[in-house]
Amino acid sequence: MNTLLKKLFTLTTFSLALLPAQNAVHAQCKNSIDENIYKELPFNMPKVEQPSFPDYTVSILQFGAKSDGTTLNTKAINDAIKAVNAKGGGKVVIPEGLWLTGPIELLSNVNLHTEKNALVVFTDDFNAYPILETSFEGLNTRRCQSPISARNAENIAITGYGVFDGSGDSWRPVKKSKLTAGQWDALVKSGGVVDKSIWYPTAGSLKGALACKNFNNPEGIETDEEWNEIRPWLRPVLLNIVKSKRVLLEGVTFKNSPSWCLHPLSCEHITINQVKVFNPWYSQNGDALDLESCKNALIINNIFDAGDDAICIKSGKDEDGRKRGEPCQNVIVKNNTVLHGHGGFVVGSEMSGGVKNIYVTDCTFLGTDVGLRFKSTRGRGGVVEGIYIHNIHMIDIPHEALLFDLFYGGKAAGEETEEDLKGRMKTAVPQVTVETPSFRDIHISNIICKGSGRAMFFNGLPEMPIRNVTVKDVIINDAKEGVIISQAEGVTLENIRIETKGHTLDVKNAKNLKVDGKVYSAIGAEGKMLDF
Repeated sequence: MNTLLKKLFTLTTFSLALLPAQNAVHAQCKNSIDENIYKELPFNMPKVEQPSFPDYTVSILQFGAKSDGTTLNTKAINDAIKAVNAKGGGKVVIPEGLWLTGPIELLSNVNLHTEKNALVVFTDDFNAYPILETSFEGLNTRRCQSPISARNAENIAITGYGVFDGSGDSWRPVKKSKLTAGQWDALVKSGGVVDKSIWYPTAGSLKGALACKNFNNPEGIETDEEWNEIRPWLRPVLLNIVKSKRVLLEGVTFKNSPSWCLHPLSCEHITINQVKVFNPWYSQNGDALDLESCKNALIINNIFDAGDDAICIKSGKDEDGRKRGEPCQNVIVKNNTVLHGHGGFVVGSEMSGGVKNIYVTDCTFLGTDVGLRFKSTRGRGGVVEGIYIHNIHMIDIPHEALLFDLFYGGKAAGEETEEDLKGRMKTAVPQVTVETPSFRDIHISNIICKGSGRAMFFNGLPEMPIRNVTVKDVIINDAKEGVIISQAEGVTLENIRIETKGHTLDVKNAKNLKVDGKVYSAIGAEGKMLDF
């Protein structure tokens, strides 16, 4: 009798755990945000609002989800989200297990919570992802629906301890130069097609690539049939949250994205805290985070390992970005570690709506191609201003520790030759228009880097020099080259120590350069070699 009672008690307890709690009291997500983060900011910004949810919980098990690695749980997960949204909000729990699914759509007032050892794997069936009107790389275009998305939502979160895997290897092209001979042979034998030393997963993917003249957005594709044919090329970002407010990503891991990994677009009050992003280093367009045209954001306590730029600030591209007219502003980037990426912290190149009031502090970059990377080009327009960067530690940076490149050509550092850059710089100087990008009022301090290529490179436009940049208290050891400054005005260098075998400071086409208090009012095209 005692044994039977114990079994009934256990069964009842388990059943109750699966039932939704009926208490409608709102409870804020576990708040691990240190309020001191707002102290001594160099600009005014409101505190980032955190979401809160009713004390109401359901499990995806209640909606028929099965953790067997083969059952497609798309309907079960989305039905759970819809049910909690209809109830007024609460938590949807993904328990421990391996859950195969198609696209998940977050709705207002829902916290999608993953328990420990929960692994969510998105199907590699391209047809599971409808082709939608969206924005990618700053342009209005069509892409496949993202594995995780939300639009016009409020008060949403993804929290917990689980992993979301985007099955990106099924989508991405791969360059032969990024693999060993054995890896390349195995990839080619797996199927797909090869063109000019690039492997594509399908012929449709290659057709989409060939239709792209402007980065990765195809041109000349008109009919639904043509779009469907290139569906495998329309690689979605893993997480796309658009025009939403009070957004929290906390604790979870995102990996193996088809394209960019995390892409909040036109959002307000967004927090990304204690998140991990892992993409293979060879992953084409495998950015970790692209925060685009967002307002009031915290990017804190995260680990990023990317195949492209790691922490990237954007605001739309060219005319599309200028028409949107939404700057990315009021952002704190603090206590983040970047293990790999084309750039540790990056602004651009899609910054046509403007970027302002960004504070980056207490971050570590380990082997990123470039440390601090500012990039744009003619045609973008937009103003980048009010950027403050402090207390950054870097090691093994193969290219620049600090880079301003206003002649960006779309390639990663190291993939472009000096001849390519010089060719673009020799073009005729245009008039200043709305298409002219502007970088100004940027302040960088307390930087330590051990091992770099060129220590710093300032490369502004002749018609729009880089203006009012302060760099102070910097130590760069074991640099292959020193500092080059070209097309800049009002640059201040103070207490800079560069250890390099080459010359320390090479300047041309600069005005009002200040080096440790000494002012050089004008240095022309003939150039001048200086020392710190």
